[in-house]
Amino acid sequence: SIYFQDDLESLVDSPSYSARGTIKPKANFDAEKDAAALKDAIEGLGTNEKVLIEILTQRSNDQRQLICKAYEKATGRTLEKDLKGDTGGNFEKLLLALITPPAAYDCHEVTRAMKGAGTKDCILIEIFASRSKQQIKALKDVYLNETKKDLIEKLGSEVSGDFSKALILLAKGERDGSDSVDVGKAKEDAETLYKAGEKKWGTDESKFIEILCKRSIPQLRQILIEYKNISGKTLQQSIEGEMSGELEELLVAVVKCAKSLPAYFAELLHESMKGGGTDESTLTRIMVSRSEIDLLDIRAEFKKLYQHSLRSDIESDVSGEYGDCLKAICGGDD
Repeated sequence: SIYFQDDLESLVDSPSYSARGTIKPKANFDAEKDAAALKDAIEGLGTNEKVLIEILTQRSNDQRQLICKAYEKATGRTLEKDLKGDTGGNFEKLLLALITPPAAYDCHEVTRAMKGAGTKDCILIEIFASRSKQQIKALKDVYLNETKKDLIEKLGSEVSGDFSKALILLAKGERDGSDSVDVGKAKEDAETLYKAGEKKWGTDESKFIEILCKRSIPQLRQILIEYKNISGKTLQQSIEGEMSGELEELLVAVVKCAKSLPAYFAELLHESMKGGGTDESTLTRIMVSRSEIDLLDIRAEFKKLYQHSLRSDIESDVSGEYGDCLKAICGGDD
């Protein structure tokens, strides 16, 4: 039937990513035209930041890659180099994040987390707890491509102990990818966790690591339900009571991401802006990396959790071009 054929077409056209982002591909997109406008904005007397923001936040990442190619063709210079020369600070970092392919951006953030004295564990935790198997594979491929080294080996040399075991399991992408739920198995795993933690003097971390880093997300959700039934506590409460340090942080992040990725990111965004200073690098990373995936859902969760909109927090917390650019990515005021 004609209906069936039409239906298939719409399936082919429908975005393969979840369409809950604030940034969508621009209709009637023209890379050459955008590149020319960026060139004028950069080469004119004083940079026209408004044009940079307007173009780079209202195109999808795929479209920005095409703009970068057209820009280099038109000017003989890379857009990255010109943005570095013409903007500065957090605004520059945000624009550069926007023109980097998602897997490369994740990879560079992981690399940055391992640089210098002391590993920035919170970045590693956020990325490896929240990214899908496919996203983790893509970032490892970029790492191998750019450094000719294996990311798993590099991580092994940077972190240690049980935290390292859990992080490396996640980085290896060993999580089960199936969508089906086996309730019996979930009960068994919940029982195992209960015996390894609450019911035991001292905690058997290895059981927690194995189950939390390998079971599928739907299966983990079922385990959370079964665990609460058995122990009367949530699994998160047990982990917080039984463990400490980076391992606790990582496993709590895994539990939160299994429950709701948007709520997890809403909480991180709130943390990045509350109190004395702003953690701009986290703010930039989440706003950019979720902008085409689930930023609309994150906005909704943010409103639910904190009774005001994400946009109003950004407005009161950051100013100047950096603030304007973040607001353009954020979109509406909820």
